[in-house]
Amino acid sequence: MSKGTAMASKQTANKPSETGEHAERLSNLVSNVPADIDHETGLKLFRDMTLGRRFEDKCAEMYYRGKMFGFVHLYNGQEAVSSGVIGAMKLKHDWFCSTYRDHVHALSAGVPAREVMSELFGKETGCSKGRGGSMHLFSKEHHLLGGYAFIGEGIPVALGAAFTSRYKRDALGDSKSDSVTAAFFGDGTCNNGQFFECLNMAQLWKLPILFVVENNKWAIGMAHDRATSDPEIWRKADAFGMKGEEVDGMDVLSVRGAAERAIKRARAGEGPTLLECLTYRYRGHSLADPDELRAEQEKEFWAKRDPLKTLEKDLLEKQLVNIEELREIEKQIDEEVKDAVEFALESKEPDPTELTKYIWAD
Repeated sequence: MSKGTAMASKQTANKPSETGEHAERLSNLVSNVPADIDHETGLKLFRDMTLGRRFEDKCAEMYYRGKMFGFVHLYNGQEAVSSGVIGAMKLKHDWFCSTYRDHVHALSAGVPAREVMSELFGKETGCSKGRGGSMHLFSKEHHLLGGYAFIGEGIPVALGAAFTSRYKRDALGDSKSDSVTAAFFGDGTCNNGQFFECLNMAQLWKLPILFVVENNKWAIGMAHDRATSDPEIWRKADAFGMKGEEVDGMDVLSVRGAAERAIKRARAGEGPTLLECLTYRYRGHSLADPDELRAEQEKEFWAKRDPLKTLEKDLLEKQLVNIEELREIEKQIDEEVKDAVEFALESKEPDPTELTKYIWAD
């Protein structure tokens, strides 16, 4: 590539996105009916989102201090998706399948912060016993089916979990088998074969699964609108006769509302849903990414839609909580994250003589 071509390519990548188009799409969502919540649920959502945000901020600090190694992809800005979907499901009953941006999904699924942080430090006390690291969090106890380093890998795994739920009920006669699976993935994955193949199978067999697209507009450094012929991903459900819905992924109550509707259909045997959540990551693709491709104008637009601030505003306006309760939760979360770091630092490294342990089933 010539120097002139390279410069032109960089200029194209740095061209400000049309924030007006973002605003228009968010204001013209096909369905955006928020969930009705009470005081307890409001505090639970605020706590979960605050934990996700402050946990990730601490991960960045530890990484830049040289305490954490490898590829680390943070979730800042997308908390409403994890909390909105997983918070509407039954923990330790339903199943979850993540991506390499999996820390917050694990926390929302109930994996203790100590176990997640320990895994990021490569310690034996981590949820994957120090063998997985940032991109491969797993917890059988919490029904977290793993994070995956390559895009699209988790979707077939999630499909298998959903098939198991249906098979136990229909073929084995287990009337209590009504678990639902949520498969999380990004906009870039929606151009891959696994995505289309699994949508087809899920609809064909009416499997209880939510395909949750975390559309943060960027697949590493590729802008979403430049990579797909139809940027409205939820419409791709039509090709399979599947229910598709788009939602404001920066509004946890809207995400929760859409998730509740999809989960109800899934448990009733009405099949899968493709849920596109319009969101935005506030950091680069990974902590090694200088984040030079995205325009400042675009970042500023999404910063004004911070999901934590949106939820706090909603809770206070609806008089579901008071400000003192929220500030107290923040203090508790800071202590929890601090404790997780101290626990991880003090934990033992995996024993080198057990290198092959956990590779095969006992």
